[in-house]
Amino acid sequence: MGTVKGPDSYEERIEQMVLRHQLLLLRLCYAYLHDEELAKDAVQETFIKAYRNLDRYRDEASERTWLSRIAINVCKDLHRTSWFRHVDRSITLDMLPEPICTVEAKDETLTVEIMKLPQKLKEVALLCWFQGMTYEEAAEVLKISPQAVGSRLNRARRKLRAAMEGSDNE
Repeated sequence: MGTVKGPDSYEERIEQMVLRHQLLLLRLCYAYLHDEELAKDAVQETFIKAYRNLDRYRDEASERTWLSRIAINVCKDLHRTSWFRHVDRSITLDMLPEPICTVEAKDETLTVEIMKLPQKLKEVALLCWFQGMTYEEAAEVLKISPQAVGSRLNRARRKLRAAMEGSDNE
């Protein structure tokens, strides 16, 4: 006999998703948008879209992968708006929130260099290195092959190595 779902099961499921994934998505959106308030708006829009499409979610992908894909698309949509293109969104070190623990200058420089990478390389770096996704999960989010993820990560490593060798912190 099948399980009977109550009228609020969607709401409960989204609430659980928010509790589990909100911080991860906020970090991801902030990395894309370089603006805390826009990132919060993007996360909110991500959960609204997830709620509206919850009946289409089939557990084929993990919740984290599914929500990350939605969040990236929301961020890309924001980037496409004419308002966003005309606003200076450059980020400086003093604009970053204070770290919870002591951060060495080398680590801080590396983070800034990651944020300077071309979009395609930054995406895989954020998903794999910051979000801890596997190549397969990142590939699913970005709709590319796991081999393409690996290739982009290798290019990102080469660019970062070159940038770090030129810095005073290496």
